[in-house]
Amino acid sequence: MISKWNYLPLTSEESKIEAQLATHFPNCAPIARLLVQRGIKTREQAQEFFRPSLNQLHDPFLMRDMDKAVRRLNDALGAKEKIMVYGDYDVDGTTAVALVYRYLLNFYSNVVYYVPTRDDEGYGISRQSVEYAHEIGVKLIIVLDCGIKAIDEIAYAKSLGIDFIVCDHHVPDDVLPDAVAILNPKLKDDKYPFKELSGCCVGFKFMQGFAVSNGMDDMYGLESLLDLCVVSIAADIVPIVGENRVLAYYGLKRLNANPSVGFRSIIKLCGLLNKEITISDIIFKIGPRINASGRMESGTESVKLLVTKSNAEAYEISKRIDQYNKERKELDRQITEEANIIIENHKKQIQGKKPIVIYDENWHKGIIGIVASRLAEFHFRPSVVLTYDNDGIAIGSSRSVNGFDIYKAISENRDLLETFGGHTNAVGLSLKVKNIGEFRRRLTEYVEEHIELEQVTPQISIDCELGFGQINNDLLKTMRLFNPFGPDNTKPVFFTRNVRDVGTSKIVGRNNEHIKLEIVDGKCERVMNGIAFNMADCFDHIKQGKPFDICYTIEENKRRGSTTVQLQIKAIRITEEQEAAVENPA
Repeated sequence: MISKWNYLPLTSEESKIEAQLATHFPNCAPIARLLVQRGIKTREQAQEFFRPSLNQLHDPFLMRDMDKAVRRLNDALGAKEKIMVYGDYDVDGTTAVALVYRYLLNFYSNVVYYVPTRDDEGYGISRQSVEYAHEIGVKLIIVLDCGIKAIDEIAYAKSLGIDFIVCDHHVPDDVLPDAVAILNPKLKDDKYPFKELSGCCVGFKFMQGFAVSNGMDDMYGLESLLDLCVVSIAADIVPIVGENRVLAYYGLKRLNANPSVGFRSIIKLCGLLNKEITISDIIFKIGPRINASGRMESGTESVKLLVTKSNAEAYEISKRIDQYNKERKELDRQITEEANIIIENHKKQIQGKKPIVIYDENWHKGIIGIVASRLAEFHFRPSVVLTYDNDGIAIGSSRSVNGFDIYKAISENRDLLETFGGHTNAVGLSLKVKNIGEFRRRLTEYVEEHIELEQVTPQISIDCELGFGQINNDLLKTMRLFNPFGPDNTKPVFFTRNVRDVGTSKIVGRNNEHIKLEIVDGKCERVMNGIAFNMADCFDHIKQGKPFDICYTIEENKRRGSTTVQLQIKAIRITEEQEAAVENPA
């Protein structure tokens, strides 16, 4: 599928700011444009961006109900009440539980943790967990990364004499649960300056507030837990800007220099020992293993790994989790193949601007979220994947594309749903099996009416046009300061016109599907190396010496003490007919 290349010029005002910033980067002018595109207007803002500081974190008491939350927690400690730390079974939830549990153990021992099982209890707060808490004498439950819609369950807990503090980041409904305190920056009347915290980071802010309320520095004992924050930020795919950028920056430092015993075991198992760990490593290697426990067995095992101080215990848990991940990958492959066969047999379902809504009663509940992500990415349209739960109920996960609000689309059909919750880009839901057909019809109708055609068209956003002569040490050194990369601070994508093969480019890969490029741009004699994955169909054109355009990211590979630069090709444009694919609005 050919992608649309979007290269948006700066406005006249932005161009003035770019010119002013460029005076501070005389040897790498493209940096000024990259900063402007990130909303940075002054040298001072650039310095803050390049050198994140923990002093940039907001006062936790700006969050609504923070004073109530810390007061109730302090009362519980004073009365020696049993406290339960409760969280979701995914990466965000288990890291959140580990963070709050480990921090409270520094001051108080009468605390336990609980993670519901996906198969028996499902997402969020279960009645079963409330009854268990009551049996063991829990008086306060701190719930993390869920709970914002648990109205009935929290009311039931209250009838048993159990209070709740809800720490969540999912979109709330108009009616909120009757908790002692609700910490969620997305509440409509919440004045907290940053709205995109992960669930784990909401728990982090709570512990900051607890520290301040007890006369301690707001970072007292918390720096050692920042590796948990960055793993949650990366795995939950929240924007890496504002507070998330600060927490991710220092979390990566911790993960690389002095990770917890549990993370160290996972890092070794992933083959990342003695390598610089990045956000991508968390997304593709560390996160999936932490997640696999909750998908295949129980998230409790992930929490055990993240709180243990024993190297031997960490090693044993890591081995089991790695096995879960292998099983998860096989199921993922199998279900994705089956889903694509269904789609291929019903092509009309996704013609035009239609979403994907598919159901199979035999699919594994722990895998459907991953499959929904793969379908949305491959077919480039909102995707809902459903499977059978129990008692005539189907459970599902959805993923969206290109800024389309899937949460709003699904919430418009709430009368057909048993439960739902999530974000703009991802929603979990359940409904009666008999309602799937009507849900598909109505969701399709809503999406076709509200989605833009460009939102179901593959897009590549280009940051800057670049000549190979501009790729110098100053540019590379300054670009490293843009890390950590992630949503809203993506790795810069560059565009170079009219490049040519120097005669040594070749086909590589087990199935001859990739191109290893050696190219020049016609403006200087510098030869750049590049790798174009799955683009072998362009090779004949390239070997004829004809010019072509590329968009790419710049990668630095470190091996045996030396660093080489390689272009990671995202797309190749080789025909005049594609010229209109690059957008240059006036």
